[in-house]
Amino acid sequence: MTRRILTAVAALGLLAFSGTAQASLAVGAKAPPFQAKGAKGGKEVDFDLAAALRKGPVVLYFYPKAFTQGCTLEAHAFAEATPEFAALGATVVGMSADDLPTLKKFSTEECRDKFAVATASPRIVKDYDVALSRPGMAGGMTDRVSYVIDQSGHVVFVHADMDYREHVRMTLAAVKVLKARRPG
Repeated sequence: MTRRILTAVAALGLLAFSGTAQASLAVGAKAPPFQAKGAKGGKEVDFDLAAALRKGPVVLYFYPKAFTQGCTLEAHAFAEATPEFAALGATVVGMSADDLPTLKKFSTEECRDKFAVATASPRIVKDYDVALSRPGMAGGMTDRVSYVIDQSGHVVFVHADMDYREHVRMTLAAVKVLKARRPG
C-alpha cells in the first residue's frame, strides 16, 4: 500500500512539471481565490473556487476564445471526459475572457451542458498569469493553461500549451494520482 502511494506521488511529481514553461503559478503555489459569473447548460451560474474546492479538486482550464477551432475541440474533449472527472470527485471549469452571453451559448453548444465556463476578469487573468501576449494574437484573451488544484487550494499540476490536445489527458491523469493519494 505504501509503495503504491509513493508511486502515485512520484507520478504526480513527474506530471506536475509537464508543459509548465509559460505558466507563472508553480506547482505548490496557493491558487488565488476568486468568484466569477459563468454559464452551464445555457444558464447563468456563479462560480466560487473556494466552494468548489470544498467538494473536491478543481480542474481550472483557461482557453483563448469561445467558438475558435482549438477551444471548441478542447471543450468537446472536456465534455466527453466530464463523467470521469466527476467519478474522481473533481470539478471542471473552463475560463476565458469571453462575455456572459457568449459563454451561455458556448456552454450548451460546445461544452454540451457538461461543465461550467466562467468569465476570467482582468484580475483573475493577472492572478493566474494567463494573459495571451503573442505576436499576431489579439489582446484580451487568455493563454491555454490548465491547472489542477487540490482541496487544500494548492496547485498540484500545470500544463501550458496552445495545443489543446493533451490538456484533458494530462489533467485527468493528475486527478487520478490525487485520488490514489487520498486516504480511504
